[in-house]
Amino acid sequence: MKNKPNTILKAEALLKPLAIPHVPQESDVEALIDQWLHAIATDSQLFCRKELASADNLKKEVVACLVSEGLFTDRLDFFNQVFGELELKPSVNGSFKFIDLFAGIGGMRLGFQQNGGTCVFSSEFDKFAQGTYKLNHGELPLGDITKINEEDIPDHDVLLAGFPCQPFSYSGLCEGFEDKTRGTLFFDVLRILESKRPKVALLENVKGFKSHDKGETMFIALKALDEAGYVPFWTILNSFDYGVPQYRERWFCVAMRKDIASNFEFPSSEGRNTTLRDIVDLEESGKVYQLTDFEKERVEYHFSRSSLEERVKHDSSKYEPHTKKGKHGVFSFQKADGALRFHVGDVAKTQIQEAFYACLDTYAPTIIANRVPKLWDIGRKLTVHESLLLQGFPSSFKFETSNAQSYKQLGNSVTVSVIDRLAKKIKEYL
Repeated sequence: MKNKPNTILKAEALLKPLAIPHVPQESDVEALIDQWLHAIATDSQLFCRKELASADNLKKEVVACLVSEGLFTDRLDFFNQVFGELELKPSVNGSFKFIDLFAGIGGMRLGFQQNGGTCVFSSEFDKFAQGTYKLNHGELPLGDITKINEEDIPDHDVLLAGFPCQPFSYSGLCEGFEDKTRGTLFFDVLRILESKRPKVALLENVKGFKSHDKGETMFIALKALDEAGYVPFWTILNSFDYGVPQYRERWFCVAMRKDIASNFEFPSSEGRNTTLRDIVDLEESGKVYQLTDFEKERVEYHFSRSSLEERVKHDSSKYEPHTKKGKHGVFSFQKADGALRFHVGDVAKTQIQEAFYACLDTYAPTIIANRVPKLWDIGRKLTVHESLLLQGFPSSFKFETSNAQSYKQLGNSVTVSVIDRLAKKIKEYL
């Protein structure tokens, strides 16, 4: 947060000596102070190394320290000092608490925060993502979750984790399913669940998680959740069904603590009623977003030949004869919705997709870290702001990174509108 109030600058300097002993390995003291200030402002528990103090006593000490210097008079005033400049601030009096693991740029946080939740802890390893998180949420996440003691994390109702997909261990004959996950980041989710016992956990991963290693990876994860005392419900949700024009399928699991578990119903589709025309700025003509001359030429070639042949064959002489493109050729085909697909090999051959160009009147393919959707009819890729909207983020969300890094962060994020719908459902069980 730029141009911080003097109260907050003084509070940060005042609390630094108190905070340093509580900072986890490979985390920044700035992150801990940010989260302490947010905890005081939202009346939440503080992150606290339990061997040094109890969370309640530490909070009293921190508040007393602020009061003694005239930096805290009442919570509402302090809340306004802490969050005053933030557009994406939480509610003054949230209805439930959550933690944000593998937080990225805070897409999960936004979905739960806009449903009355208060974030009491965040953790993210990537420095660029940390910076974007701080810019928009006013706090620097703590670092490597594997270095953080689960007992030190504040109490919470919901655990959020878009955890990376990693292979699990299969060594040994008698190990429990939790033991099979050791050495992976999923294990860190489990140890926090077992220690803090939140009512619900929301886990997210790529669609392929369900079939990874012939389904064994997901089986181990679900059994480990069961052994940890949670009933898991999982499904595949598509962002296109929840108000954004992006075909993005992701695996979601809602794990409910067994003492409160009942049949969980995932949000139903709202209909695929949006197109890229709803988010694209037709006035944008920046050169940095334009398709290359090569791409423009082959799009033009497709339409010059499409009335003569359904699948247009392109010149493959530029490719080495021993490559797949050289052997089988490159073909283009326009789908019924207007999207233009380039592939290697004709119908009888490999059908390897080589490129995909959407258009204004259809949806975008999944935006991922190294691929930004492109539109043939306007001759450019989506801008960072358009990609932001494609992921359901509010227009007020900000980046201060390069375009390449911003696209990467959005590609690695969740679709906020999907998380919003899940948060609404999960709230019913809290």
